[in-house]
Amino acid sequence: MDAVWALLLATAGGLLITYTRLPPEQLYNVSEEGLALGLGRTLVFLNYPVSLVAIPIAWLAADRIEASWARWAAVTATLLCAVTAWPGVVDQDDLDAKAVNVLPAIGVAIAFVLSLRAPWERVGRLPFDPVRIVIGAVVWLTALVWIASVSGFYFPGDVLLGEELRRGGDGQLAPAVHLGDHEGLDAALLVTSALILSRYRPRPAVLALLSLAFVYGLAVEWRDFWFEQVVKRGWTSWAPPQVLTPRLSLGCGALLLLAAVVTFAVRRFEGPPRRGADPRQGAPAPAPDRPSAGSTMGGPSP
Repeated sequence: MDAVWALLLATAGGLLITYTRLPPEQLYNVSEEGLALGLGRTLVFLNYPVSLVAIPIAWLAADRIEASWARWAAVTATLLCAVTAWPGVVDQDDLDAKAVNVLPAIGVAIAFVLSLRAPWERVGRLPFDPVRIVIGAVVWLTALVWIASVSGFYFPGDVLLGEELRRGGDGQLAPAVHLGDHEGLDAALLVTSALILSRYRPRPAVLALLSLAFVYGLAVEWRDFWFEQVVKRGWTSWAPPQVLTPRLSLGCGALLLLAAVVTFAVRRFEGPPRRGADPRQGAPAPAPDRPSAGSTMGGPSP
């Protein structure tokens, strides 16, 4: 759990510094300047993607605290964080902060406090852990160019496009990868958080939410990388379907189907043990005064 918050807070810190020191003209769809821009853009970041991660964290923590107040706090955090999904709360065409952005940020704060109060157990090796490692490595290798961008620098070299001028979706020449935050980086954070949090054997509803965040994040990151590194090179004009903003479409429908498949697979092979049972142990040991099955102890010698 510490790793999830550390990753999110480190990104938020880098974003705050970059948006404070750079002029809005070098960034994406913002208009404020200086510290006001840095704080405002960080607030929007707490809405998307952080509030989407905070919801499952709140419920995982409440399950471990096992108190009614914790469950009510998780409900409150969920309702506040869900404001992010309301149209216009996070607008890709206007990423300046709005007053409504404070509500999901409060939900994130509640989830953070719950996670501090929860007694997190140490999770052993799980069947899908090798898959998690491979996916995580690919996700962050792909995100290298966006890590540089959110740090306020263009990615060096010609392997990945960075400061090279290319025509964007509006037909204007601009650096292939703008400075500042990217939906691809936000998606990488969603995928990584889902990979980590799913190891805590969540309840089915929470696991379904994490599975949806996982497949959604992969789709958003794939599209962002493809558009910037393939389409902008002129290799093809085709791009993966846009699923950043959920709507009735084949792409979003496919994500729901894939999320159901992931939920079933994780539940099937990494399902939670019975309460109080240790999954590493087999059958319970016999009582000291009773012989074990197949044992001759206590019986007549042959």
